[in-house]
Amino acid sequence: MPMDSGTPLKTALVIGATGLIGKQLVDRLLNSDRYTEVRVLVRKPLYNPNSKLVEVSYNFAQPDALQVIGDDVFCCLGTTMKQAGSREAFYAVDYEYPVQTARFARQNGATQYLIVSSMGADPKSVFFYNRVKGEVEEALGAAGFDSLHIFRPSLLLGNRNERRIGEKIGETVMRIFKPIMVGPLQKYRAIDSAKVANAMLAFASKEQSGVFVHESDELQAY
Repeated sequence: MPMDSGTPLKTALVIGATGLIGKQLVDRLLNSDRYTEVRVLVRKPLYNPNSKLVEVSYNFAQPDALQVIGDDVFCCLGTTMKQAGSREAFYAVDYEYPVQTARFARQNGATQYLIVSSMGADPKSVFFYNRVKGEVEEALGAAGFDSLHIFRPSLLLGNRNERRIGEKIGETVMRIFKPIMVGPLQKYRAIDSAKVANAMLAFASKEQSGVFVHESDELQAY
């Protein structure tokens, strides 16, 4: 849908562009009339020839604030304890990198930040994973963005680059019990990762002011 001629076009910045949601989000951003440029902070090339795409080779362990530029920042970073190998490494990816990027982006004029968190995120949780997700949400709320959108999907469905046996088992169980997961249980249904990507672009386009938390059942509509 074409944008009004009086609507200023924007730059999108994506971190976590090679992940399950990130790859799909980048495709949607590149096809959106809202953005004239889509910047991605990556360690390896995406091999996408789109003229709107700007790939920035970036090392989060040696961050460069001058590279973190965009009007709307989309964070799809995330790992697992198995992938990370330690709590410290997990914390770096799921807390330090998103918060660090948010602070740099805000300093450089970004007005919106949209992040994929997780169902059950709670800074007071007894579970390390949920606690870290809650802590990053809390830190981002204090970063000063005009608009902060937090997306809390349930178990994600989609084609991943790597095999996650536990998640495959979870997907199978979720599919079996889907018919009875209605009412209050609906938000626990597994969700297609494409729906999360669609929702991120949709809410960025609304340019609402404030902090918004989107639970998984709300995201199913996208």
